Order: sequence, then C-alpha cells, then structure tokens
Amino acid sequence: MRRAAEGAASALPPLLVAAEQLAATVQMGGHGRRRVGPGEEFWQYRPAHSGDEARRVDWRRSARSDQQFVREREWQLAQSVHLWVDDAASMRFSGAPEGARSRPTKGARARLLALALAVLMVRAGERVGLTGPLAPPRPGRAQLQTLAGLLSEDASAEDYGVPQVAGVAPYARVAMLSDFLGDLAPLEAALAALADRGVSGVMLQVLDPAEEEFPFHGRTIFESMGGSLSHETRKADDLRARYLARLAERRDRLEGLARAAGWQFATHHTGHPAQVPLLWLWAALERRRG
Repeated sequence: MRRAAEGAASALPPLLVAAEQLAATVQMGGHGRRRVGPGEEFWQYRPAHSGDEARRVDWRRSARSDQQFVREREWQLAQSVHLWVDDAASMRFSGAPEGARSRPTKGARARLLALALAVLMVRAGERVGLTGPLAPPRPGRAQLQTLAGLLSEDASAEDYGVPQVAGVAPYARVAMLSDFLGDLAPLEAALAALADRGVSGVMLQVLDPAEEEFPFHGRTIFESMGGSLSHETRKADDLRARYLARLAERRDRLEGLARAAGWQFATHHTGHPAQVPLLWLWAALERRRG
C-alpha cells in the first residue's frame, strides 16, 4: 500500500504537491450563505416537524432528548472562480543575490498561490478554471491536475502580460496575479469588460524585494527579462528616488482601477511567506461571493 501511495504521489505535478502543502497550512473559516439547503456542511439541529422524512432525523442526537431532531445542512451554491496568472517574461525575475539562499521568481510564487487557492476553492465545492479558453471552471481534483499542468508550462516570450478575460462567465469571481508592470491600458479595458458582466475579483501584485527597494549603485545596466528594453546608467543611485516615486504612482493607479471595478488590490513580496497572501486571496474572494 505504501509503494502504491508513493507511486501515485510521484505522478502528481510538483506544483500541485507544493500547492496542496501550502493550502494545508491555511485554516479556512466558515463557508457558504448560512441558510438551510443542499450542501455538505453541517449547520444546525432543529426539532423535527410534521412532514419531515424519517431519513432526515438524526437518531443519535434525538436519543439524548425526548424529541426528534433533524440535522440541517448549510445552503451552498457552487460558483465559478477564474484565475489569471501572468506568464510573461517579467515574471521570471528574481533579485536574490548570487550565493544567497534562493528566492522564488515572481512567476513561481504566483503559480503556487493560484494553485493553492484553487485547492481551497475545490475543497469548498467551487468550480475553478482559468480566464482563457484552455481550462473552463470545473469542480473536482481532476481539474486541479489540469490546472497544475497548464500553470507549469513555460512562460510567454512577451515582456509583460495582458489578461485574457473572454472566457470569464458573467457574475463569476476572478483572481489576477501579476507584477502589473506593463502597459496598464489592457488591464483597464479588461476590468471594464468584466465589470460590465457583473464579475467581481481581486488583484494581487507580486514583486521581488529588489523591485521594491531598488538596491542598485554605480554603473548598472537594466534589461527587461525579454530583452526588448535596456538602459545603462553610471549612477544608479540617482535613479532611486524617481523609480520609487514611479512605483508608488503605479500602485496608486492599480488601487484606483481595482476600486473603480469594485475589486480589491494588494501587493506581495516574494521574500515573504506565501501563507499571508493566500489567506488574503481566500478571504477577499469569499467577501465577493455573491
């Protein structure tokens, strides 16, 4: 049995194994609409009424009383959750110094968070998929393996990602994970299109600490990960104040775009533990569960 279990585990995509381990560290709170109806979660006991079917009576609970009790379940409605994980070249960046303990790339952290979120959603009975046409939202573990395979594929050759939202169902929920360092016009158009469809969601900006701190000095050559952009300076220190101001302006604009669409926005650094942003994603999407 142990050999069979080890063989089954070895067949799982490494990303899915890591995502399930991360999801296991998150203690989920209550889920659902807190009203009686079809579902798996126990809600409450109530006294049996005339007309209740005998199979609905909880005989163990009733044995402790002089009356019979019915075990009610919480009403739950499976909804669609779409994920967009930026796979552009910029997400391959990690600013960890050579020889230091390795830090994940932005893309690796975004994929891990997205799949761990999918694990939590599937466990809660939701349908999860991607925003594009390759993986429409579906329930179940088989869908997690599909998502793991797609998210494990090589990144795009483009420097910066553009969200694909044509496949998002009306009134669904969306989680976007990106560095959001490219042109914001396509993102603004995507958010407007989703808002018109009644779609709610969250945006998580994933950055490397070096992108937040700008720890560069002296002669430095800055190149985009895709190689299409390059800038050389002899005094990188002189750029720091302007860079940080531009980064703050971009974050303000991202927060404004999210607010205008009725979404939530947050930033996560790859040097920090993954549990905190996963909890934020889960809680933020739960608040958007309409």
